[in-house]
Amino acid sequence: GAGPIGMVAALTLARYGQPSVIVDAKHTFNDGSRAICVARSSFTALQLLDVLGPFLDKSLPWASGRSFFRGRQILEFFMPDSATERHRPMYNIEQQYIEKFLHDGVAANPLIDMRWRTECTGVAEAEDGDGVALTLRDPDGPYEMRTDWLLAADGARSPIRSMMGLRLAGQNFEGRYIIADIQMENPVPVERFALFDPDARPGSTVLVHQQPDNIWRIDYQLRDDEDEDEALREENIRAAVQKVLDECGYDAPWELEWWSVYSANTLLLDGYRHGRTIFIGDSAHIVPIFGVRGFNNGVLDGVNIGWKLAWHLAGKAEEAILDSYDHERRRATLDVIEKSEKSTQFMTPRTRGLAIMRDAALSLALDFPFASQFANPRNMTPYEYHDSPLTLPDAEAWDAGPPPGAAAPDARLDGARINGAFLMDGFGPGFTVLTFGDVPGTGLLEEHDLATVLRLPPVGEAADVYGAGDGDAVLVRPDRFIAARWHRADGAVIRSAIARICAGGTQEDGR
Repeated sequence: GAGPIGMVAALTLARYGQPSVIVDAKHTFNDGSRAICVARSSFTALQLLDVLGPFLDKSLPWASGRSFFRGRQILEFFMPDSATERHRPMYNIEQQYIEKFLHDGVAANPLIDMRWRTECTGVAEAEDGDGVALTLRDPDGPYEMRTDWLLAADGARSPIRSMMGLRLAGQNFEGRYIIADIQMENPVPVERFALFDPDARPGSTVLVHQQPDNIWRIDYQLRDDEDEDEALREENIRAAVQKVLDECGYDAPWELEWWSVYSANTLLLDGYRHGRTIFIGDSAHIVPIFGVRGFNNGVLDGVNIGWKLAWHLAGKAEEAILDSYDHERRRATLDVIEKSEKSTQFMTPRTRGLAIMRDAALSLALDFPFASQFANPRNMTPYEYHDSPLTLPDAEAWDAGPPPGAAAPDARLDGARINGAFLMDGFGPGFTVLTFGDVPGTGLLEEHDLATVLRLPPVGEAADVYGAGDGDAVLVRPDRFIAARWHRADGAVIRSAIARICAGGTQEDGR
């Protein structure tokens, strides 16, 4: 699959010197906005893959939003943000740009062979059990390919999944939404708007997002009594959008660019790894859009399996490390499902009872600020791998800082936010060790090419962000999650931790 997640995985493999072939039956990128909200964690991944520049140039950053109930504002929320972070909490950019910019990186990389108009028609375990045999078909006809490993990134309707007799399990929600992209000049701050039971769509929910190039994304819920085919007729799309714009007070002229329909589902495979075939992105799981967790969750899939598979292929890690992908990312999806189901129940109540409870909460929010938090979308944050076999628990208590398993935060090194150096600028492609003050024996880690060592003062912004003091050390994985941290560390202890991770960790008590 040549969607965003497949390209992220290929770029991650290439970053560590491993070649790959991407095949896709399509002949070009997807159109329309589709996935538009890119979280800070995904921008960190794009920075890791050296493709961040065009995303920063094109996308619209945002950190706040407002919710309305029957025309009255009930909530203004602000996502966690800090001057210590290089990237904003969220960025809006249409998926066709996401795919285009990733493809530019793929096309420029000699380790990646991109093959459009190539359909996979057969998949089977190699007869010797040491790889996957694929049957492919392009305009010149069918041919066979043998691959050591297959990453199935072929989307929600995954042919690979079907050919292997696998099915997603979970639940379907009743809510259906129309997506409409319109072009409109309307210079207002970039925010996320949610309208509950608006006059424009009584009994429905509406979401509004501004995107680059004066494109606005409007999602509006279809009521149970509305026919989907009728609602998708262009004249009905135009009429519905105009009513939403009128309610928002937007009177600028506009043009309809693209539209589609989706429903909210929470589905996932029982296991993401099946022998030499590993499922990533929507082929492994489908989650509702609320909280913008689907695309961003998939990006972390691609980076997670990419570095682990690359390490194994290079002989730096045992095959057991690949099992930690299923452990970490399937739990991440279950966490996403738990959160997104709550959001979906609120945005699209499945029963009359849930609708009454939701509307009661919204009615309370008109007069009581505490109730407004029920409408807070609590957008995507990276799942923390506390119980991963690759995460080493603290041997001693820490008073502050992100614990092992959490995403590594950034920090400024010279006090300048925009043009100054940030901590992650110095992170290496593999493991990175942050040392604060005197940590003996770390030079051997660099001499043996085990890790990049960043030697930091025991006081300052980085020390504050990590809760570290003199003699402390933090080990960061290649995907920029914290693997371990120590008081009074030394190089031998850190080297042992890296070896343990590369062996796949241990399974006792999840550690």
